[in-house]
Amino acid sequence: MEFSGIMASRATSSSIFSFCWKPNSKFAYCDKFLAQKSRAPFFEAIKCIQAPHPDANPLKSSTRSLDCRFSCSAATLSPSSTTELVPLKLQRLIEEFESISEPIDRVKRLLWYAGLLPPLDDAARLDSNRVMGCTAQVWLEVRIDQEGNVRFAADSDSEISKGFCSCLVSVLDGALPEDVLRMKTDDLAALNVGLPGGERSRVNTWHNVLISMQKRTKALIAELEGQSPFEPFPSLVVTADGVHAKGSYAEAQARYLLPNDSTVKELVKVLKEKRIGIVAHFYMDPEVQGVLTAAQKEWPHIYISDSLVMADMAVKMAKAGCQFVTVLGVDFMSENVRAILDQAGFGEVGVYRMSDERISCSLADAAATPSYMNYLETASSKSPSLHVIYINTSLETKAYAHELVPTITCTSSNVMQTILQAFAQVPELNVWYGPDSYMGANIVELLQQMTKMTDEEIAKIHPKHNRDSIRSLLPRLHYYQEGTCIVHHLFGHEVVEKINEMYCDAFLTAHFEVPGEMFALAMEAKRRGMGIVGSTQNILDFIKQRVQEALERNVNDHLQFVLGTESGMITSIVAAVRNLLSSTKSTSGGATVNVEIVFPVSSDSVTKTSSSSSLGQQSVALGEINLPVVPGIASGEGCSLHGGCASCPYMKMNSLSSLMKVCQDLPDNKSAISAYEAKRFKLHTVTGKSVADIGCEPILHMRDFQAAKHLPEKLVHQIINRH
Repeated sequence: MEFSGIMASRATSSSIFSFCWKPNSKFAYCDKFLAQKSRAPFFEAIKCIQAPHPDANPLKSSTRSLDCRFSCSAATLSPSSTTELVPLKLQRLIEEFESISEPIDRVKRLLWYAGLLPPLDDAARLDSNRVMGCTAQVWLEVRIDQEGNVRFAADSDSEISKGFCSCLVSVLDGALPEDVLRMKTDDLAALNVGLPGGERSRVNTWHNVLISMQKRTKALIAELEGQSPFEPFPSLVVTADGVHAKGSYAEAQARYLLPNDSTVKELVKVLKEKRIGIVAHFYMDPEVQGVLTAAQKEWPHIYISDSLVMADMAVKMAKAGCQFVTVLGVDFMSENVRAILDQAGFGEVGVYRMSDERISCSLADAAATPSYMNYLETASSKSPSLHVIYINTSLETKAYAHELVPTITCTSSNVMQTILQAFAQVPELNVWYGPDSYMGANIVELLQQMTKMTDEEIAKIHPKHNRDSIRSLLPRLHYYQEGTCIVHHLFGHEVVEKINEMYCDAFLTAHFEVPGEMFALAMEAKRRGMGIVGSTQNILDFIKQRVQEALERNVNDHLQFVLGTESGMITSIVAAVRNLLSSTKSTSGGATVNVEIVFPVSSDSVTKTSSSSSLGQQSVALGEINLPVVPGIASGEGCSLHGGCASCPYMKMNSLSSLMKVCQDLPDNKSAISAYEAKRFKLHTVTGKSVADIGCEPILHMRDFQAAKHLPEKLVHQIINRH
């Protein structure tokens, strides 16, 4: 019967539900539907609500009755009341655990529930049935029966996790699809099963199993209704033995992960001979990063990182004897490297960009507009005020801003701590953040979420704050609303909708600069241990941590990560993951861990498979999982404003050919590459001070803050005494 037909028949009947064990069925819970023609719109009386005795054997039955393991053993319901049943059972479960005062006794009750869950057959313990993100192995089967109800069966190799599964199955098995999809992870927050804080990863099983239940329910509904499923995003699957690309976009990324040896040797040779160091951003083109990653093994003065670390590493290279530093990034990065080297006393070290044209940045450009200066003029009229400026801005902007309003630089990894510390340290402070409007909105959202936390939870984030202080500072936090990163702007509604549909049970990573929808999705995943929101380095560290944890569990696993930032990150991710996988290959005892990195790409950016193709859609088999090879972007680009392949056109101006040209022309043919040199600022501010000196001051304030964990006295003095 078509799913719509099933639901139509359900709309005209009421049913008596009897929830009980069915020992001979893999789907452990059964329901009896005594269909009655009825138009009664109201909830009829619940006949009984009775929790089972902990010592009862749920598999025993008699001719008179069945010992039901559900809180509600029988109820007469009208169609409109079926939506009340799931919340009713969940509330009864919550009250059951709340009635047990001692934590150890609540854990015993959870283990008792585990004993009620019949084991899955070995044939059902497939990799394809695994629930991602659980500390233990958890398997889940989902089907829709002839009555249109969703049926669940689950199992785990952990008794604690099995208890979680048993509770969820008891609440949702036999429910209508819309009731399964209506439940939120927040609805499970009140379920206190007595586990200590260190077992938080176990508690996340509640959420991850629920998310998997809902994802598979949606897929079954779509299949029954004949809907065309979403095409998967392109991805790379990393194993201990190599990298497998799914889709031509992924193939474009993978092509340069293993670069040509002669190219690597040529680069290393010239770097050694001429004492040249390289600092490169994570967002470099895969061809460039592939060569640099390989060359690092032969020449230590190559470093790939986020923008914060690039200047620091340049100073270290200068101290180690490098005579030149090449910067692979956008112009504000080379400006910062030049200025910081000068500040550190290495003015003789040459700094070179990778283009004779301007290498721009949409955020840096947004902060160099009259609109941003007007924003700062408003800030300067309110005292006391602090301007927190994102590091992705030019030195000139930082200088002019600091002249108007005391300014400190921040990064996506330290912005929250910078703002919280500033409010704690300076009474009645106004904070003005810019120029990234998405990050500004996300900061406000995070602070609003903190107002719902306990004081103890807030103190763990910042010891000087509580709910009252967070509420009081929100009206004094301002952010610029006209600046965006063109890369992270691409993570729009279409991408979020597809992630929510197909990848809601995967690990989600998102840069702090993404739009609000993507941010909210990643934050929800973060709350259940399945996501990260932060800087590029935060994203890399999160992926490495989750892979390491999977290796330590020493069981077969397939980890899936959605890469919510610029696709150039893939080279560093693959290198780090392969290093972890290969290091444990000989000692893993046969366990296989595969890591899939998913590239969110708009459908407008994806080429379609030819309908006349005789091959059809291919797939890659990894263990028991078939991973479809999807059509991808014909080249490495193809971004769409409907959702991103997240490839920065400015970063891609840093080509391998430009790097080789600069290195080969140094030092004897500098005139041929004069346009590539990062120039020193000769400009002065309106007060006659050097742009280079004043522009460096906000960066140095940030470095002092990172070292001491409080705003430097010089900056506090500037804030308080600014007229």
